[in-house]
Amino acid sequence: MNGRFKFAVVASSTCLVVLLLFGAVRGRGAPAGDQPYTQLGVYTDVLSHIKQDYVEEPDMKAVTVGAINGMLEALDPFASYLNADQYKQYQKEKGTGKADVGLTLARRLGYLTVVDALPGSAAAKAGLSTGDVIESINNIATRDMPLAFAEILLQGETGSSIEMSVLTPRQADPQKMKLVRAPLVYPQVSGKLVTDQGPDPIGLITASTLQAGRAKDIAQKVTDLEKQGAKRLMLDLRYCALGPVDEGITLANLFMDRGLITYSQGQKSPRQDHAAAASKAITKLPLVVLVNRGTAGAAEVAAGALLDSKRAQLVGEPTYGDAAIRKAITMDDGGAVILSVAKFYTPSGKAIQDVHVTPNVLQAESTAVVENDDDPANPGNVAPVAPTKPAEDEILKHGYDTLKTIVP
Repeated sequence: MNGRFKFAVVASSTCLVVLLLFGAVRGRGAPAGDQPYTQLGVYTDVLSHIKQDYVEEPDMKAVTVGAINGMLEALDPFASYLNADQYKQYQKEKGTGKADVGLTLARRLGYLTVVDALPGSAAAKAGLSTGDVIESINNIATRDMPLAFAEILLQGETGSSIEMSVLTPRQADPQKMKLVRAPLVYPQVSGKLVTDQGPDPIGLITASTLQAGRAKDIAQKVTDLEKQGAKRLMLDLRYCALGPVDEGITLANLFMDRGLITYSQGQKSPRQDHAAAASKAITKLPLVVLVNRGTAGAAEVAAGALLDSKRAQLVGEPTYGDAAIRKAITMDDGGAVILSVAKFYTPSGKAIQDVHVTPNVLQAESTAVVENDDDPANPGNVAPVAPTKPAEDEILKHGYDTLKTIVP
């Protein structure tokens, strides 16, 4: 570390300490209810002890960045702090449509975790799934790495590769994976008529994403299946984590002819209601919606609305908990904080962000059976992970059973 850089670090740290001390002094004279200054005083005390009592001279820049990231994670697992250089790169790369590995990420316990892996993507083919922890990307530890910056690192030119170290509940040791970037292909909506699950034919519709236009595709599947004789419907939204919230609102309206679908509200964002329009509803058939821990965003909004309005039964696991309006707020030094400025709520007033949508019929996802764990042809168990044999789909089974109990 050269002298100029040391001086910059010490100067910036000194300024931070001075500001914090000033806040603490004000806090001591402020009313007891003035919580921001009270908490600032606590932070200042901790910082002072780190500086004076830690076993060795601390890197105050790293301490400051760690504190910022910890503060943001405590508020919002999708928040990010980007310094000036990172924010410039983020603005340059965002929306460029580069090839990707197909991961939706959040932050848990200081590390990047997988919300979902897009079906058919490199990440999905490698066996990555909800809850897996990304330990490093190209040998760069993800501890305290800004979420938005990590998403940029995952993108690149078609055919280029990226190396990751991943911790999964299915393997005892970290797994080294090499994923090849490719243009993302979003799966189409699928639909089929099921005739072996009771006297009434069931229309089963599966949506892996809710990209723009998917609600229209689902509407077409509903129409087609009704023409084929479907008397009941099941909508599978498991591992459906992508798509704008507006698409989830449109999806819910296909099955709701009245009532509130959702509303958004924030500290500085006035409440905005989204109500169902009778003219957009297309069916009144009995409905079951399947969800799990990989259901997020737009799919959660739709699921919460259909459950609260008693239009559908929800079967499966509590959803991920991510439905918010996010905004990049620029700072004086050229950096930015990406924060949730408003949350989406279910009709009954429950926030989806970090709270989840809980099904009225709870059923855990089936656990796959791992085979060939000690494959000699794959020493070190390098990705793709050991092949799995799917267990019986318990959520789907309970979905059929629940659908049979609904009186039209």
